[in-house]
Amino acid sequence: MNPYLDILLQFAKAFAVGGAICVVAQVVINFTKLTSGKILVFFMLAGVALEALGLYRYAVDFAGAGATVPISGFGYLLARGAMKGAERGLFGAVTGTLAAASAGITAAVLFSFLAALVFKPRSKKN
Repeated sequence: MNPYLDILLQFAKAFAVGGAICVVAQVVINFTKLTSGKILVFFMLAGVALEALGLYRYAVDFAGAGATVPISGFGYLLARGAMKGAERGLFGAVTGTLAAASAGITAAVLFSFLAALVFKPRSKKN
């Protein structure tokens, strides 16, 4: 297969799966009175539950970043780290989650700090 077509197919799959997750989130926002924080937790726990059932891995294998970038991918990452760490016992289950998520959390904190240094934060005026 042409490498350019393969890349285009990977993009299309990531867009389709990530877009489907966003569509579900938008439907939940539009038709429920749930707050954004509750929806965020719902999607993270959905990622944990789907990984616990062994289903989220199929989405990750199929769509790559389309499944790992949304917040449900963070739940998947935490569950996967805990399951791998649990092979070493209870302490491993706790440290497995921290080890699995540490790079993403560190990057988020670092880039947020750099953005705060570059831009002047201020409150929105309504």
